[in-house]
Amino acid sequence: MVRRQTFDIAVRATASLGEGPTWDPTARRLIWVDILAARVHTYDPATGDRTTLATEQHIGAAKPRARGGLVVNLRDGVGLYGADGGFRWLLREVVPGRRGNDAAVAPDGSLWAGTMRYDAAPGGGTLTRIAPDGGRTDVLSDVAVSNGIGWSPDGRLMYYVDTPTRRVDVFDGDGGRGPAEFSARRPFVRLEEGAGQPDGLCVDAEGAVWVALWDGGAIRRYAPDGTLDRVVELPVPRPTACAFGGPDLTDLYVTTARVGVNPAAAPLAGSLLVVPGAGRGRAQPAFAG
Repeated sequence: MVRRQTFDIAVRATASLGEGPTWDPTARRLIWVDILAARVHTYDPATGDRTTLATEQHIGAAKPRARGGLVVNLRDGVGLYGADGGFRWLLREVVPGRRGNDAAVAPDGSLWAGTMRYDAAPGGGTLTRIAPDGGRTDVLSDVAVSNGIGWSPDGRLMYYVDTPTRRVDVFDGDGGRGPAEFSARRPFVRLEEGAGQPDGLCVDAEGAVWVALWDGGAIRRYAPDGTLDRVVELPVPRPTACAFGGPDLTDLYVTTARVGVNPAAAPLAGSLLVVPGAGRGRAQPAFAG
């Protein structure tokens, strides 16, 4: 039987394209971005405190760094914010019509950064592994909309979404060290017609995969064998990504998008939502660079 769960409002907002929720265990806050508004947001659930950082370009993802600050996946590449707020490029690659999208930090501390064309043209996006020193390894070069990325608890599997395929794929891997240990791509889940399209994802402590369904108005949890076992139905058509946070990593935070949505029909579109006590998450590594 599929279990259904309910949600609360964490931050009432009007983000055009909210994305990339990430729990920062050091600062005890949630980091998330509004891609099209070029903003990084933080939210402290204990105090309600919020901050906003404006970036000079559209931003697909922001993740904590081990030495403080953020690593960010921008339109023209990957950059670093220091703990003092200073910025520098780590990997700059200007491709007209393309921008950074979702990204994730692997168990080994590397960043796996995706891109897509603004028109979402097939083959226009990529997936790249970026080492802490800025060295790059091109992993996938024929992607439409590079989206959710996550690793199994033991680091031996990597889950990945290229949204228009309507699949969550799984690869054999070894903690994120690169394509030499990264092979055997195969479907993990195929979404049925009418369910929406897979967007961002996260993997919980039991190895289950939680997937946000763009135009599906829900988050789904798939057991490690690919069986659907939980659904969180939401009052917004375009949830974009999810991540566990809070002091015990039991609350599931969900970013949402307002772009292309009738706000009269979905007034919470663009808000940050939360499913209290959704499950048991895992602490995510910080970028080692």
